[in-house]
Amino acid sequence: MAKSEAEYPRAAAELSRLVLGPIASQFQTKRLLIVSDGALQYIPFGVLSVPRHSTIIKANHSAQPMPLVVDHEIINLPSASALALLRQRMANRQENPRAVAILADPVFDQHDPRVKARKDGLNGTTHSNGAELLSDPLSVDLLTRSMSDIGLTANGELHLPRLPFTRQEANAILAVTPPGQGLDALDFNANRTTALGPELSQYRIVHFATHGLLDSEHPELSGLVLSLVDEKGEPQNGFVNLQDIYNLYLPVDLVVLSACETGLGKEIKGEGLLGLTAGFMYAGAARVVASLWKVDDLATATFMARFYKAMERDGVPPAAALRQAELEMLRQKRWSLPYYWAAFQIHGEWK
Repeated sequence: MAKSEAEYPRAAAELSRLVLGPIASQFQTKRLLIVSDGALQYIPFGVLSVPRHSTIIKANHSAQPMPLVVDHEIINLPSASALALLRQRMANRQENPRAVAILADPVFDQHDPRVKARKDGLNGTTHSNGAELLSDPLSVDLLTRSMSDIGLTANGELHLPRLPFTRQEANAILAVTPPGQGLDALDFNANRTTALGPELSQYRIVHFATHGLLDSEHPELSGLVLSLVDEKGEPQNGFVNLQDIYNLYLPVDLVVLSACETGLGKEIKGEGLLGLTAGFMYAGAARVVASLWKVDDLATATFMARFYKAMERDGVPPAAALRQAELEMLRQKRWSLPYYWAAFQIHGEWK
């Protein structure tokens, strides 16, 4: 981390010069809409600075160029025509009656302490991970291939660590949600059945706090991993793949993909990164917030608490609320490094 922190200012300055230099004079408005392709999809534009910008801020006891997010609200779009299509689909849509549905802190392993009664496995064999026991061979194959592509397998075995702070994240979100307007699908309830069921379409916001596999080499293998075992430690299909997402009916205001373990894959083809966001937009979401890299668990919980407070308690639109949360993190010494706050990007409608 120390080496990366030392190298960051020079790298950010050079990238800013290359990417923003040719168009810096056109930054007249507060809101910037970014349609990127290829490797540009992996750039957190909010941390870049306008070349020759004279304003500096004090971050972590050092003077740094002013990040773009300080002066601009940044929204990403998959294409120039995407916004018009989104607004056309939303024109006659009624507001969903409930506020926030949260799927968080799933159970990935039959040895998880939350498993009440663990079986020894088939024929007395003990298994190390619920993913190995899935009864659906296709799901096993898809999950295994995706994790292998992005380097999350070891000795041929799958391993996904628990994300304990996603529970804190869920509690912080529910604390600012109107009473009776939230759904907390935690632990074993954070499962594929809940994710694909009709109930989520009744909420304005759907929040996934789990591992997300973003496979750039094989985009069709991208997806979300939810509970892989039930209360008794029995295996179950917990992988919501890209095809599942495209087949969803989810006419919601916002989908948030939080605390994801993301992998960029071996080859950048563009569609991998946009796969999940485009999938949820196709399913009906007006906006999607997703991360560009594996974000610190506690930092994500802190960030999301600020993001939802701005939206649910202060009535700030999602894009503006995301920027507000980023600025609050930036101004705090503990979280000022872009690593902690810059990964989250909003795609789609900004209103």
